[in-house]
Amino acid sequence: MSVSSTPPFQAKFLMPQFWAIWLGVLLLWSLAHLPWRAQLCIGKWLGEVFWRLAKKRRLDTQKNLSLCFPELSEAERTEMSIDVFRNGMLGFFESLSSWYTPHRFNDKVSISGLEHLVEAQKRGQGVLLLGGHYTTLDLGGYLSSLFFSAYVVYRPQNNPLFEWLITRARANMFEQQIDHDDMRGLISALKSGKIVWYSPDQDYGLKQGVMAPFFGIQAATVTAPRRIVKINNSAVLAFHSYRSNDQEPHYQLTITPELLNYPSDDPVLDATRVNALFEELIRVAPTQWMWFHRRFKSQPKGTPSYYAQPKP
Repeated sequence: MSVSSTPPFQAKFLMPQFWAIWLGVLLLWSLAHLPWRAQLCIGKWLGEVFWRLAKKRRLDTQKNLSLCFPELSEAERTEMSIDVFRNGMLGFFESLSSWYTPHRFNDKVSISGLEHLVEAQKRGQGVLLLGGHYTTLDLGGYLSSLFFSAYVVYRPQNNPLFEWLITRARANMFEQQIDHDDMRGLISALKSGKIVWYSPDQDYGLKQGVMAPFFGIQAATVTAPRRIVKINNSAVLAFHSYRSNDQEPHYQLTITPELLNYPSDDPVLDATRVNALFEELIRVAPTQWMWFHRRFKSQPKGTPSYYAQPKP
């Protein structure tokens, strides 16, 4: 099976050009060991700082929220966008902790819908588990490993040391890590009856996608899930994770029932169903999804960009 695991350590990682990265790792390791209350205070403060300084990301976030939550006032959406940045930074600390001090979360998690996954596995044809880009992304991966084993599709890092560090850190979360370009490895895992975590909730363009509504706005939506499922008749379910309490954090994992009669003969209908499923899950804790990505970047030729800024 063509899958990726932690690449071997290379002697060149000890050369001077990598020393700054190692110093950064030491700092991150130290941050991961801070008590949660300290991480909470620092994370929320940093989130507010980045909201003020990262103008492009802030404007993109506010545009996404204005498109998807038109029923809210501008003041409500502004506070919501600040909270997106706060949760983004808290997610950073949660990721660090899931890499270096994961057991601190073992008694802070609940799961619902696990029976749907167990039932789907009984067919022995693999499970495509649709995950989203929630701010609890890496922590959700670790917490899910307490209940089931999964492969994950990921995008490799360009820097070889970063790739070694991150895949090594995630080795305690996932059984195997599959390069996002390795479709053969993904299919092989499903044919072997594995659970494969795949995240199709961002804008990957229209080369292999269709336009389908997301929060009522037409968005480029990948059609890969339907093509994958057709090959092996794998079950399709969705996975959601969120923090339900900041002061005394508790994490809720949710697995949805199997998506029945999927795929159909209509790729737009299938994409619409997947987007609707993500929308329903995102609305549970809306500021714990990564709204700072340009979800509506790809539009038909000739359509003005939602993210174009007026010239001064």
